[in-house]
Amino acid sequence: MSYDEALVARIRQVVVSTRGLSERKMFGGLCLSVNGYMACGVQKKDLVVRVGPDEYERSLARMHTRPMDFTGKPMTGYIYVDECGYKRNTDLARWVSKGVAYVQTLPPKKPKKKKARKLAQDR
Repeated sequence: MSYDEALVARIRQVVVSTRGLSERKMFGGLCLSVNGYMACGVQKKDLVVRVGPDEYERSLARMHTRPMDFTGKPMTGYIYVDECGYKRNTDLARWVSKGVAYVQTLPPKKPKKKKARKLAQDR
């Protein structure tokens, strides 16, 4: 198991009525997106939250948080929350809601252009 499925189930309860919600396996974990933007996710037992650049330092000042740095380079605007930081349902709801609220402020994503397929004879 690469991520805590019980935590994912708890997150789903928080975001059940969120419009534009989707899930995707990423980073060896699970990512929950709203309108195509990652809002939060789970990697092993860590909660990943997209807090945005304005809330990044303030969020890191809270207990049980650290920079998201799965590649070795911290991703500004994203944090990890340790298990102690989301143990209570109210804490989990606050963090997940913070991620959802942030991505709902972002402009709509433009649809991706489909690449033209080359015909076998063109190769």
